[in-house]
Amino acid sequence: MSATPTLARVGRDGALRLDFERRGSVTVLARSRYTLPLQVLGPVALEDPAAIVSILNPTGGLVGGDRLTVDVTVGPAAHACLTTPSATKVYRTAGEPARQDVTLRLDAGAACEWVPDHTIPFAGSALRQRITVDVGDGARLILVDAFAAGRVGRDETWAFQLLDSAIMLRDAKGWLLWDRFVLDGSGPLNPDRLGATDGHPYFASLVVVADDVEGFRREVTQRFPAGEDVVAAAGVLPRRGAIVRCLAPSAPALLGALDILWATARRHVLGLPPLVLRKP
Repeated sequence: MSATPTLARVGRDGALRLDFERRGSVTVLARSRYTLPLQVLGPVALEDPAAIVSILNPTGGLVGGDRLTVDVTVGPAAHACLTTPSATKVYRTAGEPARQDVTLRLDAGAACEWVPDHTIPFAGSALRQRITVDVGDGARLILVDAFAAGRVGRDETWAFQLLDSAIMLRDAKGWLLWDRFVLDGSGPLNPDRLGATDGHPYFASLVVVADDVEGFRREVTQRFPAGEDVVAAAGVLPRRGAIVRCLAPSAPALLGALDILWATARRHVLGLPPLVLRKP
């Protein structure tokens, strides 16, 4: 086969593979392999049982036509926490959308926290994202998927071409969650037309999987009463899980709400205190 198509995709097709293992009382990053524009920083040493890894894109963001694949396996009884150094930017494109596919495999008794910063789609940008999670027996999951409606400070809200994001969770019994939204540029994208964000240009979903999520659901309801600037509500999945929708008027408000939700999930799902990530 000719090498020309492959060379043409250098810097456009990023792949990341991470394997976490439990060794004694700690979790280690046993295997790591990546190709640009994806990269991974070494595990951060914090006072926490999780192996904490930061995934980054050193090119500064996603460009139309980029194809990124993230594949993570968390071994039996291992605990991994994956985040990003900052928000992910998606730039304007005149061609095909950028695509990101994330696969998380949680073996029996594993714990995984997928907590990247939010995604910012610039005016004219296009993104398709898929997050697929296979949950083993007794495994626990905390997953965040958060977005801005654009560069809000530059009055670029709802000006992207396409934002298509899906979260798919399954265990040995079948599907736990299939959640997808598609916002396209076929008409003026604004909160009034969408009828979905009530004037809040920042929105997020948080999914937890654990044997008992009722305490988590109740606390979310208590912490975010109706009528506040930040809106959050939780519902249960068909089996051993819950999903939270969150709307916020600003980036600081969104980040503050997600900190509360993450800390609440950690306490109920993992039996752990809040984790403060050291980000610049």
